[in-house]
Amino acid sequence: MVMDEIDYILHGDDMQFVEIELDPEEAAIGEAGSLMYMEDGIQMDTVFGDGSAQQGGLFDKMLGAGKRLVTGESLFTTVYSNKGRGKKKVAFAAPYTGKIIPFDLSKYGGTMICQKDAFLCAAKGVSLGISFQRKLGTGFFGGEGFIMQKLEGDGMAFCHSGGTVLQRNLAPGEVLRVDTGCVVAYTPGVDFDIQFVGGIKTALFGGEGLFFAVLRGPGTVWMQSLPFARLASRIFAAAPVSKGGGGSGGEQGGLLGNIFNGND
Repeated sequence: MVMDEIDYILHGDDMQFVEIELDPEEAAIGEAGSLMYMEDGIQMDTVFGDGSAQQGGLFDKMLGAGKRLVTGESLFTTVYSNKGRGKKKVAFAAPYTGKIIPFDLSKYGGTMICQKDAFLCAAKGVSLGISFQRKLGTGFFGGEGFIMQKLEGDGMAFCHSGGTVLQRNLAPGEVLRVDTGCVVAYTPGVDFDIQFVGGIKTALFGGEGLFFAVLRGPGTVWMQSLPFARLASRIFAAAPVSKGGGGSGGEQGGLLGNIFNGND
C-alpha cells in the first residue's frame, strides 16, 4: 500500500505533541485517546484494525484488528483525513511526560520493533503488527512480555517514551545491557535477549530487578530514562494509604488510587 507523505513539527520539550500537516486527501492514523486538536476540514473515521487493510477483504481487516488485540491495544484505530481545501493540521499528544520519537521507516528497512504501548500516530498505510520474541526466556522475563509491536511500511511513524530518549547505534557484535523497561524501540537487526543480573544478593537487594535486556548489534536502539511503570510505582509508594479513618492523608491516598484505577 502506498504511504501518505506527511509533514510534521514536534512542539514542546518534556510534554511534547506532534503537529502533522496533511495535503488534500492525505490521512494519518492515531492511537485511541491521542488526539490534541484538528483543523476544520479534517474528517475522523474509526476503522477496524489499523487502517492499512481497508481496501482488502474482511479477513485482512480482522487480521489487522486481531494483531492490535494481541498487543493489548484497541480493536479500532482512528483515521484523520483531509477532506477540505488546502493544507490542514492535526495534532497528537503523548499521554505522559517524555519525548516523541519520529521514525522514517524507509530509513530502517521498512520495519521497527517497539514497546506495545509506545505507538502514538503514523501516516496512513503504516501497518501495526506484532513481533513474537523467539526466545522463551525473553517472553517470560522480558518486562514487555512475549509480544511486542511491529511497525511496517515506508512512511512516518511516531512513538512516545518516558523521560529523556537516548539513541545508540550498535556495531556488529556490540552488546548493551539495559533495564528491561527502558527499551523503547530497536531495528530488526538487533538481537534481543534476557540475562539474569548475577548473584542472589545483587538480585534481591540491588533494586534493579532480576533481569537485564541484552541487546546485541548491529542495529539502532532507543531507550527511555523514565518508564511509566517506574514512575507509577514511585507515586504509589509515596502516596498515603487510606485506612478508612477519613483523614486528609486517607482522602489523598483514596484520590490517587481512584485516579490510577480509572475511577471518577
